[in-house]
Amino acid sequence: MNSARDQRLTLIAGITGAALVALDGTALTVAQPSLRRDLDASFVQMQWTSTGYLIAVASLLVFSGRLGDRYGHRRVFALGMLGFAVTSAAIGLAPGVGWVIGLRVVQGVFGALLQPATLGMLRAAYPPDRLGMPIAVRTSAIGAAAALGPLVGGALATHFGWRSVFFLGLVPALAAVVLALVARVPREASDVRLDLPGACLLGVTLVCLVHTLVGLPDTGWTTTSALGLLCTAAACAAFVRHERRTTGPLVPPDVFRSATITSALGVLLTASAVLFGTLFLSTYYLQDVLGLDPLHGSLHALPLAVAMVVGAPVSAVLLRRSGPRRTTVVGMLLVALGTLLMSRLDQTSGSLTIGGCFLLLGAGFAPVMVTATAVVVREASVRSAGVSGGLQQTAMNIGPALGVAVATTLAPAGAAARGTALAVLAAVAALGALLAGRLPAAAREKRPDPAVRAPEARRVTRRTAPAYSTSSYRRRSRRQC
Repeated sequence: MNSARDQRLTLIAGITGAALVALDGTALTVAQPSLRRDLDASFVQMQWTSTGYLIAVASLLVFSGRLGDRYGHRRVFALGMLGFAVTSAAIGLAPGVGWVIGLRVVQGVFGALLQPATLGMLRAAYPPDRLGMPIAVRTSAIGAAAALGPLVGGALATHFGWRSVFFLGLVPALAAVVLALVARVPREASDVRLDLPGACLLGVTLVCLVHTLVGLPDTGWTTTSALGLLCTAAACAAFVRHERRTTGPLVPPDVFRSATITSALGVLLTASAVLFGTLFLSTYYLQDVLGLDPLHGSLHALPLAVAMVVGAPVSAVLLRRSGPRRTTVVGMLLVALGTLLMSRLDQTSGSLTIGGCFLLLGAGFAPVMVTATAVVVREASVRSAGVSGGLQQTAMNIGPALGVAVATTLAPAGAAARGTALAVLAAVAALGALLAGRLPAAAREKRPDPAVRAPEARRVTRRTAPAYSTSSYRRRSRRQC
């Protein structure tokens, strides 16, 4: 059993790493205009500062999680966190936009290393039945960082220039590395195999998918987009065929064949797609229909972040009392209701009504995020915790790109077809509620891993067997006398 001190250190390190990634992403969006002017970059080049990072992260998350299963999540987290901070500082010193794009790709590689490790460390540090609250605290930290990112990034870019934004997380990142290495969590490393062919096939699948989805908002459906989806399907089929035939698959059978884990991943994918698709369309509504500037538009959406920060710990309590199925179904229905009400907004809608819609979205997304993530992490064995964390992070990275692609496809004219697009996204959320119906009804305690219990059982057998044999011999001797 891990000590409370080691659990706290692991939790602080994990939430610091996850929060810094969220803070970096949202702060960068605010700094991009001044970065573009200072480096004389084009809009396409600025888009690649985000696209390059996203492609690198999405394509390597699952393999990075497997590296954590093989060599230990604390080591992989420390390497990823340190590399993420150093490349971020290097971006702040970049002489040109080409350097920024290249360093953002490298930063994405390190981001892929640290993100699954944050969940893998929690899985190794906490018993399965106590994972809900640590994951809830992690979710609250991510929500708070995402909300503070534009404010902090805007203040730094305004007073000190865009370069200062990339030095923001340097000290917290180094502190997280120290905490992760100080904490003592047993049984992290194992002898699992690294499936390099499977990692390559999955990487090609995700690169094709992400590149196609990211390009849809600008180009729409073209021959290139159709070819990208065709390549994605072909690579995915090759990956599934390889995983079924190889002796050491990248995604272990207990994860690959688990209906519970796949359902939870489907819920995360649909929920994040609906949320970010709705946020994308609401930006057009707030700025083009209501004529608000970006700052006042962000203030209208602030209830979403507040609901996530406050609702995540409450969701952990609901998970323990009501079980994963009820908690997630109710959360998805709230997301669907908030999205549907958002489709009814017009020029006469007031701030209270708009804020209420965002509040519903946050109140629904928080329990979905906490519960589905807890199910994914705790249902997999300790030996597969990194892979399950990588799959969770992959769903959370693919979902937003998918949601924005759906939104732009259904509403190419921006605000004109916004209502129809939001109604379709609400239907997608309802589909996620159906997937949530396949989650476990009760928050039952997962059986311990055989690999963890076997040595203990052997010690008990060795200790008790001689005593039993001696007592039996004495009873037989007394009967004979």
